[in-house]
Amino acid sequence: MVAVVFTVLALRVADVQTRSRDYFQALGEDQRQKSVTLAAERGGIFDRNGYDLALSLDRQTIFADPRFIEHPAEYAAAIAPLVGVDEVELRVKLSQPRSAFAYIARKVEPDVAAAVRALDLIGIGFVPESKRYYPAGELAAPVLGFVGLDNEGLSGLEQALEGTLAGRPGELSVERDPTGTDLPGTERTVKAARRGVDLVLTIDRSIQYEAERALVEQVEAIDAKGGMAIVMDVTTGDILAMVTVDGETDERGAQPAPSAQRNRPVTDVFEPGSTNKVVTVAAAIEAGLVTPDTRFVVPQAIKVDGQKFEDVEAHGTDLTVADILRESSNVGTILIARTLGSARFDAALRNFGFGRTTGLDFPGEAPGILLPLSQYNDTSLASMPVGNGLAVTALQMLDVYVTLANDGVARQPRLVAATIDSDGERLDLPLGTTRQVVSASTAAQMRQMLAAVVEGGTGTKAQVPGYTVGGKTGTARKPPYETPPYRYVASFVGFAPVENPRLAAIVVLDEPAKQFFGGTVAAPVFSRIMQQALAVERVPGAAGTLTLLP
Repeated sequence: MVAVVFTVLALRVADVQTRSRDYFQALGEDQRQKSVTLAAERGGIFDRNGYDLALSLDRQTIFADPRFIEHPAEYAAAIAPLVGVDEVELRVKLSQPRSAFAYIARKVEPDVAAAVRALDLIGIGFVPESKRYYPAGELAAPVLGFVGLDNEGLSGLEQALEGTLAGRPGELSVERDPTGTDLPGTERTVKAARRGVDLVLTIDRSIQYEAERALVEQVEAIDAKGGMAIVMDVTTGDILAMVTVDGETDERGAQPAPSAQRNRPVTDVFEPGSTNKVVTVAAAIEAGLVTPDTRFVVPQAIKVDGQKFEDVEAHGTDLTVADILRESSNVGTILIARTLGSARFDAALRNFGFGRTTGLDFPGEAPGILLPLSQYNDTSLASMPVGNGLAVTALQMLDVYVTLANDGVARQPRLVAATIDSDGERLDLPLGTTRQVVSASTAAQMRQMLAAVVEGGTGTKAQVPGYTVGGKTGTARKPPYETPPYRYVASFVGFAPVENPRLAAIVVLDEPAKQFFGGTVAAPVFSRIMQQALAVERVPGAAGTLTLLP
């Protein structure tokens, strides 16, 4: 019987040494061989002058192998206070003898990692990970977005350009004993991580900061629900500032929106009100139907299909096209729209970019709301020319004025000016595409009429000392239109200097409670933002001199 047993054992050993040798060798190597992912450093984000807006720094993540922890309660009591986690929860994590891995704390600061390392506990390990920081705090936060715990972009530019910023992770392969200690003299292989690409934005930190500050103060002063603003370079389409502000709540005052909020200037739509009248007037001039001096008999009110349209301010009945725009006459604008007809008016809206995204390629960008021509009814050619019955983003509305300021040429807006690769090579990105929307002659006539709006019309509070400014006020009632209490959106859009436009801006205030006319609440904010932006850009004033802020 003993001989039989030894014979069976000998045959089994021979089988292991021959046919199963490769299997057991691979099993042993698999138990010793450990692979650790080497996270790639995420590319940084800078403003156009090189100031840090987002960067990643090396930090340590602390983990445990519970198989080698004999006293989890003692470990938890020692570690939990250092890393700021719940001691009971940590003890549960460490009390799983069949688990080979458990996170203790992710991306801790250097002093915390050093304190835990000093405990010199078996089964506790460290792995490097990068942590995202935003040195300017909430500045332009909805534009930048944010990343998750694993450094993946979850919103804003962090999400939109994830493939560019993320880089490529590496891998470290080592042989370790059961305690996790590297075995000396064994093979160690490294596949290096590749750092992500840096982004240089068109955003100017100082212009962004002042725009946020000015808008926060006004949102608070007029008890508005919120506000938006954009500043853009007319000739390049570069966005120098893009602002979202949240109104006051029971817990806090008005403030710039955090990164978890939508970047509302491109994601949220609103009825533009009278700022849309420039589309109507420009289209009629372009079609050769009117000039700035063409006269209309303009009553104080008219009815269209039983609906009354009226002007807010009293005026004479004999008005030129320039008068209609300067005084923001609803009735006069409707009469101009009738000369166009529905088909040409609809074509003008679409040619100026309504009903589609701007090409900025920002996550969640809205195309706006625009009726198909086939669905126009009797009141469409009355309500839409004065900015009701359609919806736009702040960026779409600003693009209209940028086009007029740029001799009728629309240019695709952009937020990213350049990239810098891991070798430090900078690649300047091309400007956006252009297209002619209206003639240079039409654009020039529109600029002169918009200058009159600011000089002596509804937009006088948008004036900037030392500069000529052109622009238009807007006030639109939010639906439901007929049910009080009424809610409004107030706005101002414009550019400067009129004789050689360099910058354009839009200010939108959502549901101002104390005053609601665009010329009263939005125009002053435009003036403040534009004055600072012109100074930063060193744009000469009307007399060829710079007007600097105190």
